[in-house]
Amino acid sequence: MDFKTARRQTLLTALLLAAGAAAAQDYPARPIKLVIPYAAGGPTDTFGRAMADVWSQKLGTPVVIENRTGAGTLVGTEAVAKAAPDGYTLLLTTVAHAVNPYIHDKLGYRTEEDFAPVGLLARAPLVLVVDKRLPVQSLPDFLAYLRARPGQVSYASAGVGSAPHLGAELLNLMAGTRAQHVPYRGSAPAIQDLIGGHLAFMLDSAPTGLAQVKAGTVRLLATTMAQRLPQTPDTPAIAEQVPGYEAYTWNAVFAPAGTPPALIARLQSSLQSSLQATVDDAGLQKKAYDMGLVLEKQPRPQALAAFLKQELDKWGKVARAAHMSAN
Repeated sequence: MDFKTARRQTLLTALLLAAGAAAAQDYPARPIKLVIPYAAGGPTDTFGRAMADVWSQKLGTPVVIENRTGAGTLVGTEAVAKAAPDGYTLLLTTVAHAVNPYIHDKLGYRTEEDFAPVGLLARAPLVLVVDKRLPVQSLPDFLAYLRARPGQVSYASAGVGSAPHLGAELLNLMAGTRAQHVPYRGSAPAIQDLIGGHLAFMLDSAPTGLAQVKAGTVRLLATTMAQRLPQTPDTPAIAEQVPGYEAYTWNAVFAPAGTPPALIARLQSSLQSSLQATVDDAGLQKKAYDMGLVLEKQPRPQALAAFLKQELDKWGKVARAAHMSAN
């Protein structure tokens, strides 16, 4: 590269940075759209709306939810990938973002290259629940039961590539078990068939799974974070029997690639303030607790970029081992 070319590139970079800084001074000048690729009323939507209310106050402008469903999160995700990189269209997504490249033959976007990370907001653990008629009373009993019956025990999930599916197949991979997957269109019909005795077990979100435990319809054996949950301190983590095991879904915000760094910084700063406000507010903290969420303290973009790489690697291995496909 000659001196003149290098100088032109340096000037162009400086102009782009200056333009981004100028835009950040007036940002946000209108409502921000937060696309959630899930239906209204689900856990991601419920959390997103609660966060949007607090975030709106910190940004000084409305954060409006748009539920853009279809093709297992692909429709909403692609819409954000193709949106203008001006900070006014954002994506709130989950672990599905990390597994979709491995279970779909074609994506209308590139998982890392087409998005700018804004921040990881929360992690949501799962709980391992079993049919009450199953002759197991503890996690060691359960693992022994599975190992003695390779390919003979069925489990339910909320669908191919869902967090419950991923968590169960990670268990198969790490514990040396071979339980058979039965996918459902959502958690509600899956748990109903578990209660009815048509399946042996499932991993479910903490709020819905623990509600069934409280109702006495299923038996709780374990939880899926590395440590025990504060909601169930007497229930072991799977990692206590399967070292290194950890499975959960998560909520993170991304912007379209090319969004100016100054706008990302503004979003990240307000997001961190929003999370802190949630932690400091007893009512909001209880809501997060009831949803089984572990809120992040510092949702830095760089941390989310590294986290996504780890998740892609982790769930890619699980998807390939389990021959997962949503096609």
